[in-house]
Amino acid sequence: MTVVEWAARHDRPLVGAGLLIVVALCWAWIVPMARDMYGPMTGPSAWMMAATWDARYILLLWAMWSVMMAGMMLPSAAPMLLLYATAVRRSPDGAPAVARVYAMAAGYLLVWILFSLGATALQAALNALLILTPMMQTASPRAASAFLVAAGLYQLTPFKTTCLDACRSPLAFIAQHWRAGAGGALRMGVAHGLYCLGCCWALMLLLFVGGVMNLFVIVALTIAVLVEKVAPFGAHATRLSGFALIAFGVWTWAG
Repeated sequence: MTVVEWAARHDRPLVGAGLLIVVALCWAWIVPMARDMYGPMTGPSAWMMAATWDARYILLLWAMWSVMMAGMMLPSAAPMLLLYATAVRRSPDGAPAVARVYAMAAGYLLVWILFSLGATALQAALNALLILTPMMQTASPRAASAFLVAAGLYQLTPFKTTCLDACRSPLAFIAQHWRAGAGGALRMGVAHGLYCLGCCWALMLLLFVGGVMNLFVIVALTIAVLVEKVAPFGAHATRLSGFALIAFGVWTWAG
């Protein structure tokens, strides 16, 4: 049996292993940095204490956001990628699935890398307006309330529902957006990433409320996204979280 034949028969384990490695590497960077951020700040997060926002600082901040988004969002995309691997293997051309799945994952991550660029720009703007503290969280209850209410309201919008439905129906997405070849897989990944971005971008605003590098907030949002997309009650959880965020935002403003 050749290596290609062996890979074709074991595509799902190879895809799963690849995703697990990427996610593990992301969290291996996120966790030490987050712990140091709320500790001595002499280790992995020491660069965050820079006095000026020069090109190096902005590049590192963009890298931080990109790695964080990959670690948070890839777990919820795993069902789509694994199902796509099966679909490729069973397609008429019987093409090797692993390379195409990695191409699809690359397209998916490309969307979140570009989002990270926007998040970096937003963080820079908030910092310039003195809305963020040096710990990268909102400096006033009213700013925190605004982010909470905005995220909660978005949870209840029809656009959120449409994007979430696409994320929760990987088989329907593959059938509607099927493209042949590695280039087609990349475009499918971008399309799925855009749906995912439409579904989850507002939740990422909560990082500014609790602290961009607050490990508890990062884990909580990762679980929330996973529940929304994968759990049978995910759609109901979305609406409940929307009302809860609005209520918490109003309470924060009043308090």
